[in-house]
Parts: sequence; C-alpha cells; structure tokens
Amino acid sequence: MGEYYVVLTLKIALSGWHAILQVDSSTTLSDLHVAIQNAVKFDFDHMYEFFIARTERSGDKQHFDMEDGSLDTIRVADMFPLPKDRKLFYLFDYGDNWIFTVSTTRAKPFEPEKGVQYPRLIEEVGDRPEQYPDYD
Repeated sequence: MGEYYVVLTLKIALSGWHAILQVDSSTTLSDLHVAIQNAVKFDFDHMYEFFIARTERSGDKQHFDMEDGSLDTIRVADMFPLPKDRKLFYLFDYGDNWIFTVSTTRAKPFEPEKGVQYPRLIEEVGDRPEQYPDYD
C-alpha cells in the first residue's frame, strides 16, 4: 500500500510581500526552497538554510542546512506543528540575508486534487522583493 499524502497550505512572508503555497506532505525542505525561489522569482545562485527560532535574530536556533544533509530528508510535514513560541524561517543568501517567515495557514490539510501538481502558488500579495535592485 502506498504512502498517504495530504496537502498543507503555507504562507511565505517577507517585508510587505507574501505568497500562499500548497505543498504535499512529502515535500522536503529542499523542495520547499525551490518552491519559494519560484514564487519570489529569485535566481538559484546562493546557499540557504531553514531554522526554527523565537525570532529571526534569536541566538537559540535549530538549523537545517546543506552541511548536515537534512534539507533532502526532512519533510515540511515533519516541521509542523512547531514548538511553542517558535517560528520557521528560510534564510537565502548569507550576504544579503533574505529571511522569510514560513507558517501554516488556518486551512486544514486536504487530500491532493487529481491532476494538480504540488507545490503550487495560489496567492500572492504585495510587491515581490527584487533580488538585485537596479541602484542608479
């Protein structure tokens, strides 16, 4: 018998912009990285990590990164629910430090719809951040 999947609805937020993504429960953190990059339309040209902390600047962080191999093994469904008073963050580009907040929405998990590919972007609000603004 095959593994049972559900679809989770996530909010990806960064200073005035957010996207709502639907991902199936088998989505890894590496897959989520790709989905976020596609939503924000950034280039895939920098290292990244996910971390759980109280705030983005907290010293007490639980890291998931390329060095420990966890990005390809930990599923998004394994991250939620988060421990009390903790948030999930996605840090892209250690130079520019783009730090996105990743959270679940109030939408209940549901069975995947036939013929729909996940992850999928279902909503975008605000001005998308510009990775390389044209400074004149």
